[in-house]
Amino acid sequence: MRTMMRMDAEAAQEAAAQADAGFLWDFWYPAARSTAIRGQKLVKAMLLEVPLVLGRTSEGKVFAMRDSCPHRGIPLSYGRLDGKVVECCYHGWRFDACSGQCVEIPSLSSQDKLKVERIFAGHFPCEERDGYVWVYMNSPGVKLPDRIPAAPALTVFSDKYKITHLSCGLPSHIDHGIIGLMDPAHGPFVHQSWFWRKRGSIHEKAKQFEPIPNGFRMSPHSPSANSAPYQLLKRITGEPVTTTIDFVLPNLRTEIDQSGKMWFSSRATVTPVRRDLCRIDFVAAWNFFFLPVWIFRIFGKIFLRQDQETMIQQAEGLKHNPRLMLIDDADRPAKWYFALKANLIEARRTGGPMVHPMDGPVTLRWRS
Repeated sequence: MRTMMRMDAEAAQEAAAQADAGFLWDFWYPAARSTAIRGQKLVKAMLLEVPLVLGRTSEGKVFAMRDSCPHRGIPLSYGRLDGKVVECCYHGWRFDACSGQCVEIPSLSSQDKLKVERIFAGHFPCEERDGYVWVYMNSPGVKLPDRIPAAPALTVFSDKYKITHLSCGLPSHIDHGIIGLMDPAHGPFVHQSWFWRKRGSIHEKAKQFEPIPNGFRMSPHSPSANSAPYQLLKRITGEPVTTTIDFVLPNLRTEIDQSGKMWFSSRATVTPVRRDLCRIDFVAAWNFFFLPVWIFRIFGKIFLRQDQETMIQQAEGLKHNPRLMLIDDADRPAKWYFALKANLIEARRTGGPMVHPMDGPVTLRWRS
């Protein structure tokens, strides 16, 4: 009983600390690329300041456990996987990889009455989608719901397509990463280049936004005339280009571009690692015959590096806790994000319905 009370207190303390970090729980987050988990290799990861160990069983099923043995706390990632069971390197405690249930404690004698099957290492639901291993991070100390939604899947429009993945670290809290991701006004300054847009091309824009469950959508529209890739696509197909951009809690920005039978679909996920570190996990798929993966990766890396360098510079300023401000209309998506997040937390606290900060479609105007 004393041990259980201590564990409950620790779980409550951990939950309070992580809630203070501003994380959203009970969602799927990408923990690693699928290609990183091969054979009997154990892979370290961290999500929402929770250390994880990932692996793959001999049947090919991925799993995610808390990277801590419940005996003495040594990381299980230092142990070994035999295909079904993870063995701790310290005292040889063995845990079923797909449930976290303890199956053996080698030091027990025939006189010991400890019920091994009642001991569990922390375990998290795990799925593979679009080349990522996704982990469902449920609230600390809270039982998993009976039904868990499927991990997010990238939208595609044909059976054959090219796909690629990119990532970069951002030395900032997830909130700054997200509002930077959805910011419509930084493009001509952060991403000015011959292949995207120039500072001198700034002009006024008007886009319609509409509410969607847990997020908002930039309604289907013609993309910016000062973005070269969109204009190239239009010339190749001879048809208009339509772009739709969604943001959905906790951290997903998706974009779909279509012109005739050609399409491009991307998803950027701002993945929370620690309260001072997040990561952009970007996946894109397309059926453009003229766009090789290696060329897209060259320009995609440039684009992400520009965002990364800006966030590094911003982090330098944020160390001094400056007063910040958000303006209309360019910063309205950021305001919606903070309101969505706060309203979701409040709805979960009270058990009532979530109030959406948008009561209908709205047109925003800004210059970029």
